[in-house]
Order: sequence, then C-alpha cells, then structure tokens
Amino acid sequence: MNGFNHIVNLDIRQTLRSKWFWGYSILFGGFVALMFASGITESQIIGFLGLGRLMITFIQICISILPIFVLISTVRSVVGDRESNVLEYMLSMPISLGGYYWGKLAGRFITVFIPVFLALLGAVAWGTFSNITVPWDVFIFYSLLLASMIICFLGISIFISTLSRSQELAISMAFITWLILVAFLDLILLGVMLRFRVDAGVIISIAMFNPLQVFRTAAIALFDPNLTVLGPASYYILDRVSQPVFVGFSIAYPTLLGSLLAWLGFRSFKRSDLI
Repeated sequence: MNGFNHIVNLDIRQTLRSKWFWGYSILFGGFVALMFASGITESQIIGFLGLGRLMITFIQICISILPIFVLISTVRSVVGDRESNVLEYMLSMPISLGGYYWGKLAGRFITVFIPVFLALLGAVAWGTFSNITVPWDVFIFYSLLLASMIICFLGISIFISTLSRSQELAISMAFITWLILVAFLDLILLGVMLRFRVDAGVIISIAMFNPLQVFRTAAIALFDPNLTVLGPASYYILDRVSQPVFVGFSIAYPTLLGSLLAWLGFRSFKRSDLI
C-alpha cells in the first residue's frame, strides 16, 4: 500500500480543481435549499413531517441521480490514466499497485460522499437552528444508506474501468449496466413473470439482488414499515424478514457487493497489462 495517502490526496486535489465537483456539490446543496424554500418541511407524508419529510424526498432524489453520476464519473479513472500515460508515470514512483488502486477508490469515495453528507447535515443544522425536531434515526440510517450506495457503485465502476481497454468502452459498459439495473426494477421482471408464469416469490427474490431495488425498498421501509406502497410484494418480503433485518440487509448487501467487485477489479488490475 505504498503511496496510498499520496494518491488519495492527489485525487482529492484534482477533483477540487474540476468543475464537475462544484456543480455536483451545488446541485445537492441547492436541492436542500430549494426544499426548505418550498415549505416541504411543513407538509406531511404517512406521519412524517418536518425534517423527516425533507429527508425522505432527498433520499429519493439521491437514488435517482447518485448511481449514474458515480458510474460516469468513476468508470474512466483507471482506464483514463492508462490511456493518458499517467499510470505509467505514477508507477515509476515508489507507489505500489495496491496504493494506487485503493487510493483512487478512497479518494473518489471522499469526494462523492462528503458533498451529499454535508447537504444532509446542513438540513439538520438548519432544522436545529429553526427549532424543528431532528429525526436522528432517519438521519443516521440515510447517511449509512448513502455511503452503502456510493461504495456499491464505486465498486461496479472501478471493476468496469479495470476491464476496459478504452474510455469509450468503459462509458458504454457503464450505461449498459445502469440500463440493466433500471430495467430489472420492474419492466423485465414483470414481463418474465407474466410471459412464463414464474412464481412471484422467485421474481421478488431475484429483484432483491438488484442494488437499486434494495435502495428503493429500504428508503420506503423506514417511513412505511408495512411496505404498503409495494402492494402484494410486501407480504412476501415481510413474511420472511422483519423490517429491522431488511434495513440492515439494505446497508450490508450493497457494501459487500461493491467491496467484492472492487477486490475482483484489483485482481484483474494486478494481472493485466498496465501500460
């Protein structure tokens, strides 16, 4: 892991100089400010109001935007350095392969997670200043869920980046991955169930391997413990696991999936032609 801290610092400094980072930070900070300005904290949904209502809306926005943003912004990291000969220059220094690879991953996690977390934390700070009750359980869970989501898609991105031979191919594979995950939320699984009359339990079990579906269901589960929004599917899920168990699964599974793919990407990175 020689050079790990150096790569992390270098990646963070490079990100801070880029326009996409500040646009990304302003985007999420602006969402929170806009929701406060629109009076969303005064509305109510299934018993949630105030900051709880704002956080529910915020996490839904993150689930829609954050995965594709992480994929597109990260998938070019390793293959881009290889194409521009930056990787060759880096490895000429006393930096190990592990230090470079995991440093890139850690630096990208920091730069992606911190703006989203600060936006959520800013909402809590403003709520405290305005004497609005802070739902700390919702804040902690959504912070962990955001971290899990980012780790998951960073693992997918870095895995694709190590396998790709060009940035164009990496971006194409990222879009295909995103489309497959989105399609398997509802469209394809419902079509398969109707066409081949597959057991609904099998379809729901397959859907739970989709990290996007896990994030979506977990965000609902916190403010709707009976998952009434999902209809009959809720009975299958809650008959097998309790709501707290599912909430724990929604954080652990994507984190493990992202970590596994990142490790597989590192194995491929070590064995492939680096130059």
